[in-house]
Amino acid sequence: MLLSRPWTSLWLLAGSLTGVLGIGLSEHPDIKAIALRTHSLEPPYLDSDMQSRWWDFGGDTIVRTDKYVRLASDKPSKTGWIFSRVPLTATNWEILIDFKIHGQGNLYGDGFAMWLTKQRAQAGPVFGSVDNFEGLGIIFDTYKNNRPGTVFPYVLAVMGDGKTPYDKDNDGKANELAGCSARGMRNQNHATKAKLTYFQDESLKLELAYKNEDEWTECFNIPNVKVPPVAYLGFSAETGELSDNHDILSVNTKNLYVHNSGTNAGTSAPSSPGKGGSRYDKYAAKKEKGSWTWFFLKFVLFGLVVTGGYVGFTAYRARQRSSRF
Repeated sequence: MLLSRPWTSLWLLAGSLTGVLGIGLSEHPDIKAIALRTHSLEPPYLDSDMQSRWWDFGGDTIVRTDKYVRLASDKPSKTGWIFSRVPLTATNWEILIDFKIHGQGNLYGDGFAMWLTKQRAQAGPVFGSVDNFEGLGIIFDTYKNNRPGTVFPYVLAVMGDGKTPYDKDNDGKANELAGCSARGMRNQNHATKAKLTYFQDESLKLELAYKNEDEWTECFNIPNVKVPPVAYLGFSAETGELSDNHDILSVNTKNLYVHNSGTNAGTSAPSSPGKGGSRYDKYAAKKEKGSWTWFFLKFVLFGLVVTGGYVGFTAYRARQRSSRF
């Protein structure tokens, strides 16, 4: 019975170390995500003076501080936008947005867009923002003009060169890099989500969660994409004869940084395999191998500690017994 207390303590120590090891295995050793407050937006959206330090609002945008930023309301001929006041200069990044598109009628339009462009805060005919833009647009198009065989709502990526107009009559077909149908994205009871991840000159991936909350579907993964290194993040929406509410609930932007290589890089773990691939896959494989090596090293060290403790305790017991006699 004298041995029970020391061994109980040792086993409790082992349990606590096992818990620590379990936590460590779930963390990526190389990629670090740093939140960018300058390009994130959450309730109440505005400062105490009813302004935003990091964002400009314009057009018909309505800010309800407890619920949403409504870019365009469920009324005809509405346009609105929000744009960051400072450019996004992170080499690699992830942008997660929570949004809702909803309304009363069975006929609805037109949609909203997310922008990473050199231009900022300019109203125009492309989902509420300026045409002939230079940079990236992610279009959430809810109204079909002329794209036979395509199911709407439709989400597409377009890259503007500053000269070419958006092919609005054909729903951006001439400008499209990649896209996917998102039937069911509108009028959901829960917030719908989009996660855009960029790996400089390597890949641009968009994932959507609209069917069920946090059930992610890969929309596209485009290799060898070049987004302008200095671009403003923005959102805009428009309605025409048909309308809908277009609400931004939150925006969370992160700089993805590989801290052991001295360069910014990374991406979020994909929910499903994509075509393009990225540096993340290499780091993920490296992580798995490195994590298990570190696990076994810690296990061996723990074994040495336990063995040393047992030997020391045995020697102590032996001295105690000899002193009695």
